[in-house]
Amino acid sequence: MKLAPLIAPIALLVITLASTFIFIIHNSGPNTPSPRLINEPMARRSFILWLHGLGDSGPANEPIKTFFTSPEFNHTKWSFPSAPSSHVTCNYGAVMPSWFDLHEIPVTADSPIDVDGVLKAVKNVHAIIDAEIASGTSPDNIFVCGFSQGGALTLASVLLYPRTLGGGAVFSGWVPFNESFKKEFPEDARKTPILWSHGMADRTVLFEAGQAGPPFLDKVGVNCEFKAYPGLGHSINNQELQYLEWWIKSRLKSSS
Repeated sequence: MKLAPLIAPIALLVITLASTFIFIIHNSGPNTPSPRLINEPMARRSFILWLHGLGDSGPANEPIKTFFTSPEFNHTKWSFPSAPSSHVTCNYGAVMPSWFDLHEIPVTADSPIDVDGVLKAVKNVHAIIDAEIASGTSPDNIFVCGFSQGGALTLASVLLYPRTLGGGAVFSGWVPFNESFKKEFPEDARKTPILWSHGMADRTVLFEAGQAGPPFLDKVGVNCEFKAYPGLGHSINNQELQYLEWWIKSRLKSSS
């Protein structure tokens, strides 16, 4: 991955490279491609959409598929889209893959929000979900997951989608909304469960930003399971991904 020259490189490298690095380190198994979903009964099909962090790419995150070894995922389709490149304020205007503008690092519970950029990115995520539903996958078996900036986008995409999905998983993310957005969430979207995982040693998206998520979701009636990981910085570890596999597996619908 090629990075633009930075005035403050350390903070940026943490947020852009952590997810790719952790996946490469733990990817010791074969990179088995997802099976083709031809004439599969809708009840057996599932779809997992993974949204990467700032400065990263979709393909760099594909090794996470190797953690999903249970037979329930034999008919799972994965999607790892890449964010478009744009100027990022926290990187002094440098151009890099970014779902929306990020004003500052570290991200806190009170960091400014690029609402217009978030909503534009949400439309693109919704288009991916709509296409998958049109292909025959039940919304109940669609899961949106994301790390860091992708985690924030995951939360926004799930809460604004007009239907109930299987679940949304936020890793080291934050709430990309202010209080006024609560009335915008469709009633069916509030029924989608959320898994929120955050490292307590995170210095890029502060732990306090993650902690602000469950109270926000509780106020709008969204079920959120929050898991804190002592000693974990701005990255994803094996434990988190193994738990994610179980969490999704326990929610897959085996019958229509």
